Amino acid sequence: MKAWRVHETGEPREAMRLEEVPDPVPGPGEVLVRVRAANVNFPDALLCRGQYQIRPEPPFTPGVELCGEIRELGPGVTGLQPGARVIAPATPPGGAFAELAVVRAATVLPAPESLDDAEAAALHIGYQTGWFGLHRRAALRTGETLLVHAAAGGVGSAAVQLGKAAGASVIGVVGGPEKAAVAAELGCDVVVDRRTQDFVAVVKEATGGRGADVVYDPVGGEAYARSTKCVAFEGRIVVVGFTSGTIPTPGLNHALVKNYSILGLHWGLYNTHDPAAIHDCHRELTRLAAESKVKPLVTERLPLGAAADAVQRVADGTTTGRLVIVTA
Repeated sequence: MKAWRVHETGEPREAMRLEEVPDPVPGPGEVLVRVRAANVNFPDALLCRGQYQIRPEPPFTPGVELCGEIRELGPGVTGLQPGARVIAPATPPGGAFAELAVVRAATVLPAPESLDDAEAAALHIGYQTGWFGLHRRAALRTGETLLVHAAAGGVGSAAVQLGKAAGASVIGVVGGPEKAAVAAELGCDVVVDRRTQDFVAVVKEATGGRGADVVYDPVGGEAYARSTKCVAFEGRIVVVGFTSGTIPTPGLNHALVKNYSILGLHWGLYNTHDPAAIHDCHRELTRLAAESKVKPLVTERLPLGAAADAVQRVADGTTTGRLVIVTA
């Protein structure tokens, strides 16, 4: 089969190589999947750079989530059928940027019928992260104000849609007029172009000085630091990631004085500590997708040969929505 592999870590465009490799074989508790679509995520770039929390030994194949068709069940696997259309996270060394991938049977979920392959591939990690962040961690309530950073990106766009579905008023922060237009189309009630506007002032004006009840932050750095200046009394800041490349150092004295909470979210831990919650969340996301309340913003569908360039573009922050590698 064809698969992208990283032999030496570095920038994705240079580190990833498209190669012919042997077809993988599923072991106990595993499933062989023919990849139909693989979503591009920022962690793919971190894997290539050797900066992700998981650091597989080279050579490895990046790509952390997919939509595919079950080809073969490994020993001991029950409850799944060959030919079924499914979504699943993929774990390097056997990642999703390949024609075939082996995934853990316990993590396989049915692909929503209301979404095509590319959309289904993009529903999993970003939307699960958004749902757990907004509902399990921040307990977002109807009528509250949600501030979403990088609102036109893959992770941010999911949070915008989930916030609107929950009945929140959503303020989206983006960089540039093109991304501002995308955020408005996604349903943001207020859009802030951070290049020309001060989002702190806009949030305070939009909320009558109260501030944002929930802040969803996949950016870190200055986005986090300035969010503390416009978070509401009993507000909650959900720390999702650090695409800015800067990990902020929270001032706990400030959190005490302003009476807000700082909540970390590592979605992958639920696979270990509460896998049933992931299945519950998937059923809810499937329902929301069927009702057209959420729909992954897939801006580009690209062939397998374009995967390295796509990962680099996501790493550089030049994309909007989701880039998906389509192999079927």
